[in-house]
This record gives sequence, C-alpha cells and structure tokens, in this order.
Amino acid sequence: MAIDPRAALDRLIAALEAHYTAVATRQDEDDPRVDDAYDVLADAFEVYDEALGTVHGEATPFYLAEEDDDEDDEDDYDDAVDVDADGVDDEDDVPLHR
Repeated sequence: MAIDPRAALDRLIAALEAHYTAVATRQDEDDPRVDDAYDVLADAFEVYDEALGTVHGEATPFYLAEEDDDEDDEDDYDDAVDVDADGVDDEDDVPLHR
C-alpha cells in the first residue's frame, strides 16, 4: 500500500520543525532530544521521498549520507558531497546530514 505523499510531506514538515526546536533549545552538546529529532527527521524524509517516487515518479534533490561513527562530522560532510569529474561540487545533489 502506497503512502500518501501529502501526508508524508506534512510529517516531514512537522519533523523539520521539531528538529529545529530541539536544536534551538538544546541543553548541552550531547542533548539526546537533538539526536532523537534527527532520527525522526531522517525517517520522515525517507518516507516522503519514497512516497513521492512511488506515486508521482519524482524524487527530491537530496540524499541521506551514511553515518560513520569513526569520523567527525566535518569529514563526513567532505565524504558526502557529490563531486563531478572536474572536481566541482555538484549543486544538484545536496547532502542531508549533520
């Protein structure tokens, strides 16, 4: 059974708002509310992207980067940026990760 893309979008928007609130009101650097909101946001994005593809044959210009617990966030970002053969970042693909 396909998920309604509109409902998935509503869930994604709510997850974005909840993530922002968690980040803006974090108590310390390791606030578990931020990690929880991140996970909910990532899940909501995947559901929306899949629903959009299934129902409308379209995709978003974003992707979720694989998490690597052994490297810091800056290295993860460098690995996740899509670079063309000419060495320039491909602006069509925007990584979604922290």
